Amino acid sequence: MAGRRRSSTARRILAGGAALAAAGWALRDVPAELGVRPLRSGPDRAARMRRSPQFRDGTFFNPMPEPTHLMTTPPVNLFAEMAKNKEQRRPAGPVPLRVPPSGPPPADGVRAVWYGHASTLVEIEGKRVLFDPVWSKRPSPSQLVGPKRHHPVPVSIGDLPTIDAVVISHDHYDHLDLATVRSLTRTQKAPFLVPLGIGAHLERWGVPAYRIIELDWEEEAQVAGLRFVSTAARHFSGRALTRNDTLWGSWVVAGASKRVFYAGDSGYFEGYRGIGSQHGPFDLTLMPIGAYSPAWPDIHMNPEEAINAHLDLGGELLLPVHWATFTLALHPWAEPVERLWREAKARDVEIVVPRPGEAVDTTGAPAVDGWWETLG
Repeated sequence: MAGRRRSSTARRILAGGAALAAAGWALRDVPAELGVRPLRSGPDRAARMRRSPQFRDGTFFNPMPEPTHLMTTPPVNLFAEMAKNKEQRRPAGPVPLRVPPSGPPPADGVRAVWYGHASTLVEIEGKRVLFDPVWSKRPSPSQLVGPKRHHPVPVSIGDLPTIDAVVISHDHYDHLDLATVRSLTRTQKAPFLVPLGIGAHLERWGVPAYRIIELDWEEEAQVAGLRFVSTAARHFSGRALTRNDTLWGSWVVAGASKRVFYAGDSGYFEGYRGIGSQHGPFDLTLMPIGAYSPAWPDIHMNPEEAINAHLDLGGELLLPVHWATFTLALHPWAEPVERLWREAKARDVEIVVPRPGEAVDTTGAPAVDGWWETLG
């Protein structure tokens, strides 16, 4: 009997030790995940940040005429709401995936492959641009906690085709992922185009300085024959308790004749008209439609506002992003795309809703078929 007790105790100790070791392994990258304070990362970067019209009193801000509130007071029943109808906030079955194309990109057109959430590969005039790539299971500083992916990424990161540019909109975990950045640094040669300050995170994670291009709003860079312009967004930044020490933004990618707009994360604001008049019209817009809430109406668009912004921009085809992959708000899983589809039909706006991994050519975009309806 004593021998059995000693054996059971030993097994519990070994199991506990294994659990602690696993937790330690999972937490090993948390300090790096939190990033760095850009103002302390070097005098040249700090000077550029301080010169920005979007920088004041030590942080970046939204210079829109209307005030931007990051979050209103949470409702008193927030936790009850979070516990209620949880099954509606995830798909009822497997999300259908498609195998991305392996051939060369169209030499003179625009083709897009949405991988899930905001991660999208855009092929424009024969070049490939990867927006906000996140391959991790959770958009979190630790893979032990946080919202878990509802579907796999349709392609492993090592099987991506040659990328010409990686574009980041801001430094939140569901848009800037340490593990993905490290993998792309090893497996690709493309530069990273980022808003001001985010280069400090990338440098800490091992991206060579010559592969980092940091831009303020309305600054631009030429990469692989394409023109990249950093444009405005109404959002915020921060990977730890400190907020707004890096800039956020949207992006214009322009070739000789084709143009694409990526909104990143943003609430609706009047500035979309100016972006459209200055840089549009656009063959394709990538517009966020999910993770909206009355508690944070200024920093994420709802689907109807995404349609408004698309029209302001002079967009021809709208591809919705920022939905389906992670649960980041209380609305039902399929509600964003259902609302978008209704609004698009009511206002005669052309949209496309691909399955993750499905390629969409702007010259022959498939009709919306409601593939998500049995999963909502």
